[in-house]
Amino acid sequence: MKRERSDEPENKAVQDDLSDDDFGPRMEDFAPQPKAKKAKKVSLKFEKVYLQALPCAEMYEKSYMHRKTVTHTAVAPITDFILTGSTDGHVKFWKKLPKGIEFVKHFLSHLGPIVDIAITSDGLHAASCALDSTLKIYDVVNFDMMNIINLGFTPSACCWITKAGSPKPMIAVANSDPKQPEIHIYDFNYSVRQSADDPDPSKGLSDLSHVVLKNVHKNPVIQMKYNEVYDTVISIDSKGMVEYWDADRYGDHAFPQDKVQFEFKSATDLYEFPKRGTIPFSLSVSPNGQLWACMGEDRIVRVFKFETGKLLRTFDESLAIYASYQKEGEDHPYYLDPLDFGRRMAVENQLTKSWQNNKAPASNVIFDGSSNFICYSTMVGIKLQNLVTGKLVNVTGKVENTERFLHLSLYQGRTEGSISTGTLNTKATPDPTFFATAYNKPRFYLFTRDEPSDHDGADYSMGRDVFNERPQEDDIKMAPGRQAKQQTRGKSAIIHTTKGDIHVTLFGDKCPKTVENFSVHSKNNYYAGVIFHRIIKSFMIQTGDPLGDGTGGTSIWNKPFEDEFHPSLKHDVPFTLSMANAGPNTNGSQFFITTVPCPHLDNKHTVFGRVTKGMDVVSAIERIPTFKTKEEMDRPQEEVKIINIDVDFTK
Repeated sequence: MKRERSDEPENKAVQDDLSDDDFGPRMEDFAPQPKAKKAKKVSLKFEKVYLQALPCAEMYEKSYMHRKTVTHTAVAPITDFILTGSTDGHVKFWKKLPKGIEFVKHFLSHLGPIVDIAITSDGLHAASCALDSTLKIYDVVNFDMMNIINLGFTPSACCWITKAGSPKPMIAVANSDPKQPEIHIYDFNYSVRQSADDPDPSKGLSDLSHVVLKNVHKNPVIQMKYNEVYDTVISIDSKGMVEYWDADRYGDHAFPQDKVQFEFKSATDLYEFPKRGTIPFSLSVSPNGQLWACMGEDRIVRVFKFETGKLLRTFDESLAIYASYQKEGEDHPYYLDPLDFGRRMAVENQLTKSWQNNKAPASNVIFDGSSNFICYSTMVGIKLQNLVTGKLVNVTGKVENTERFLHLSLYQGRTEGSISTGTLNTKATPDPTFFATAYNKPRFYLFTRDEPSDHDGADYSMGRDVFNERPQEDDIKMAPGRQAKQQTRGKSAIIHTTKGDIHVTLFGDKCPKTVENFSVHSKNNYYAGVIFHRIIKSFMIQTGDPLGDGTGGTSIWNKPFEDEFHPSLKHDVPFTLSMANAGPNTNGSQFFITTVPCPHLDNKHTVFGRVTKGMDVVSAIERIPTFKTKEEMDRPQEEVKIINIDVDFTK
């Protein structure tokens, strides 16, 4: 077919050029074209091996208590101790075992909230500073408090600034006073130095020497970390200004010109924070010394190259980006149930206000032992990012929608045997573990490579949350199992209905609070006369609402209670007994029985029982015709009631 044109050619030559043949293939189409250079695919060699040394479980395996909100966790490398700190100034020592941890010692270290906890790279010494203007020094291996220093100022950060194996460590502590933005260095070198310009170690002996750096920053330092590979400290002040300074004991703590590849900061990205109008909430240095990373107040993770001061990668974790993910719909991997998303956003807004008032620990960024990955907490869980490829590898804890994880530390060692006695088994199975704090929670949480399981003995039968402290009154009410009296949790029940009896077994050992709620309500005849108000064929039958319209019902505590998801309890078979809710942690009295497998309900509704007899009764109820109008959608045309529920409390 001939192409039509709106204009006529000016001459015949042009006319000939527009013949039909010209609309077919042309010879020049077959001329060899220069090949476009393919972008080289970036990959990390042995990535799978690295990932085997990192936690990957979707749910936390265990949690342990402090009396008040836990704000800090720190791992002592090599010696395999874990330190945790809380807002009441208490510090606890824990020992890493081949599987899990055990409590070692409890220090009433401070009279106010802890500001920072630091551990030397050899795991031998630790320090904590707090708002009570004191610095405490600990012997980690002997879990003993070695020294107490009355600072005379309120600290904002601290870090050890000596290499591993040094018998005489130094620690730097920043003053939070805007009028005196100094860095104080306490030197356990048993030599007195009058100033940084006087390195002569022969001027006498003392248990502690003290040097003050007054000209490093013009504003108070809020983040400070030691790069052991380069023997250099990175510090950042409250205006976002980044400084490098030498940590040599006998030096003047000046800019380490011979250790970096720039002379002026204008040739770097070190002005990134003031340029963006933000400040870093955290600072960490990679084990190989080549990188350092921050989580900013704007919730953007920035990774810098140490030698050049240039940005390597950024990861946007702002609330706006998650709101955009939500708008993309269910196909997006970060899409959440609207109710769950709304609840999480509400927590994030509260968290933002707490950060602004310095009333909550910030999310930090940590490197793995290979320096190829970073980990940090977000509103959807703990993310693991590959720095080589820039790709997200894993999200841990996404299903834990009742906790907003914040401060992280990572253990990647082996705990079978001891280095000191020469019995360390280098072939022992590692137990990589994240230790995470959570917003307004008096607990810290352990994520490993294993999901919580009921196959590991009686220890798990009491739940994941260990009550190693005397719980508060609210904790007792919310506690799964230990505080609930045995007679309030049934083992099985018979639901007597106008269509027949439905026998169910109850999983009180795995979801004790839910079973207690169901059992006590049944014992008190709360469900007597309640109808099955919602029926969906090939899905489920729902009841438990005294109002009969799906809007009523409350728990035995007269308030909603939390979900109790267990990895062994799924909606993977028909006739599963599960809690109805209006979103995360909104359980009341309503429940339903599935008639088909419903895996999409996992980690959204608490499974607390199974039908063992009376499946025909469930099926008969399911077959009842329902109304199709908008006002009475899924409401059965024939009324079926619960007569009463008999619960068996025998062991």
